[in-house]
Amino acid sequence: MEQVTVKQQSSLNIAGKVRDYMMLIKFSLSFMVVFSSVISYLLAPKVVQFDWLHIILLFVGGLLVTGSANTVNQIVEKDTDAMMARTAKRPVASGRMQPAEAWAFAVIAVAAGLFILGYCFNWLSAGLALFSWFVYAYMYTPLKKVSAVSVLLGAVPGALPCLIGWAAGQDELSAGGWVLFAIQFFWQFPHFWAIAWIAHKDYTNAGFKLMPSVEGPTKYSAIQSIIYSLVLIPVGTLPYLVGMSGMMSFWIVLAANLFMLWQSVRLYREMEKKAARRVMFTSYIYLPIVLLALLADKL
Repeated sequence: MEQVTVKQQSSLNIAGKVRDYMMLIKFSLSFMVVFSSVISYLLAPKVVQFDWLHIILLFVGGLLVTGSANTVNQIVEKDTDAMMARTAKRPVASGRMQPAEAWAFAVIAVAAGLFILGYCFNWLSAGLALFSWFVYAYMYTPLKKVSAVSVLLGAVPGALPCLIGWAAGQDELSAGGWVLFAIQFFWQFPHFWAIAWIAHKDYTNAGFKLMPSVEGPTKYSAIQSIIYSLVLIPVGTLPYLVGMSGMMSFWIVLAANLFMLWQSVRLYREMEKKAARRVMFTSYIYLPIVLLALLADKL
């Protein structure tokens, strides 16, 4: 009976540790980031077939680098994470994991991820991944308490996965990669500001300055979401104009951009959290729809 109890306790400890590491790397966010990198890889003209080994290697390498950056973010922000309801249960902030353990994981993960990208694909993609990791962990993260300009800076590593995936498949930085980068870059503003709108009280209490207006969720902030949603409309035509895709994805991307714009306009008109939540959920489905539409057009 005692042996059964010990085994059960051991299983619970292992399961708890796995959950902690999933939270440490922000698995859902990291998955979305790596998803855009993999689709960008598949969109590269030199990639003419589905090689599942390379797809898995790119996914694992990207996940390790992204997870490492998110880990450094949680180490640096452990005190402010502990102050916010939505982040207080993170492993480092809650004290379930010591910073030394998290640092060890971050170093090993980024080294392994960069090696996979460099050795299995090319060192251009690995260099871009290292640059993205550094900007996110050591520039964007500390700037969040200084100025809302951090959102602009953070959008760079947020969009670089598209260039990383494209470089991994194409062995160069050409027009298609930059087009995908632009789509994901401008998409982030309505996406992130909707999240910041919903969590404004928590962010303010922790000292973060993330909204475009110093007053927080205001008409000005809503207008900024409208502006960047508007910018996405011409940017969304670029895949067709540079010959990456055909008319099918052109209309799908246009419809997705118009829907994003409409939700941003509704936010401006209603000025409520539920409207910001609609923008947030629209942004969650926007990216996979757009990227998969472009890929389907290539196939």
